Amino acid sequence: MLESTQILMKEALGKLGYKDQVYELLKEPSRMLEVRIPVRMDDQSVKVFTGYRAHHNDAAGPIKGGVRFHPDVDAETVKALSLWAALKCGIADLPFGGGKGGIACDPRRLSLGELERLSRGYVRAISQIVGPAKDILGPDVFTNSQIMAWMMDEYNKLKNYDSPGFISGKPLSLGGSEGREKASALGLAICVEEAAKKKRLGIKGSKVIIQGFGNAGSYLAKYLHDAGAIVVGISDAYGALYDPDGLPVEYMLNRRDSFGTVTSLFEGTITNEEMLEQECDILVPAAVSGQITVENAHNIKASIIVEAAGGPVTLEAAKILDGMGVLVVPDVLAGLGGILVSYFEWVQNKQGMYWPLEDIEAKLQFKMTEAFSAIFSSAKARRINMRLAAYMAGAQKMAEASIKRGWV
Repeated sequence: MLESTQILMKEALGKLGYKDQVYELLKEPSRMLEVRIPVRMDDQSVKVFTGYRAHHNDAAGPIKGGVRFHPDVDAETVKALSLWAALKCGIADLPFGGGKGGIACDPRRLSLGELERLSRGYVRAISQIVGPAKDILGPDVFTNSQIMAWMMDEYNKLKNYDSPGFISGKPLSLGGSEGREKASALGLAICVEEAAKKKRLGIKGSKVIIQGFGNAGSYLAKYLHDAGAIVVGISDAYGALYDPDGLPVEYMLNRRDSFGTVTSLFEGTITNEEMLEQECDILVPAAVSGQITVENAHNIKASIIVEAAGGPVTLEAAKILDGMGVLVVPDVLAGLGGILVSYFEWVQNKQGMYWPLEDIEAKLQFKMTEAFSAIFSSAKARRINMRLAAYMAGAQKMAEASIKRGWV
């Protein structure tokens, strides 16, 4: 994951005319913290978890990035994700540098009390390098507003003052923003709509497959279903469902659990791999990385792929899809919704004035369509794919900020 990201970053900086020393600065995080977190389990044993926090580059402003709880979290993954967060901040023209954190764990196997103690332990372990003017945390895979609330409370106890701007994705009662929970999905829906326009497809009647039914995937399914799309496939960690006539979206939304799993309620499930190759107009990989590779790229039948997960299409597969005429909207563009509304939340916390939902959604719509249009136009003018165009847009701000500061 990190290596493929670095390859694209080097190509993007080269096309922008920057010297190799700029790439050497930006190819990895400027700082990386690895911590050990002892947690008292419900059976009174102590289990030690490994956590990470990466700061990619803070030349343009404080670090901003989420925290994920997942078994596959490791140092290399966190480094790559911090670089992606930095690119997103650049694409959206936010006054932030990118960062990412995580803990190697399976939250589905932890009790609520164990999750709280783990969340608080993580904040204590990284407290020296975070804060509302240094590094603003936020939710990510398998973390939610409750976990953000525990983390904020622990930070406030450590610093002995109230600091809602330390973290985004909080409950509304603690200074959270309207629209944050659905921000990622709304940003994805906007990208789907914009991509469909470029392909001269109407959302109404289009067949959509969504791999992953967590926060982003489930809300996206509802947005597109309400807009008239036919959701023909969804999946979770345990399998996938496919029906060419359309799935019962509302029923599945009402029955899914807190981790987005619902397929266990149905018979006749297929594998995630099989679902990716089914007939559809729009495919949204919203699960994990490396789902579309050289092995299955030729079998993809969609005309549009919108990357909701991080790196679901490999570099080699992307070349194959380009040759097939598939429009791939890259993760660093499609995933802007969450970080944009996190920024809106941080601004609201700083000014102590909170905006209604319609204002949040209007601001998000404007920023997303502006970014999509700029990157699509750049890709067309330069005769490159949207991924490289997005990397160029994202890298430029942090490169310029680093140069102006005299770092390179």
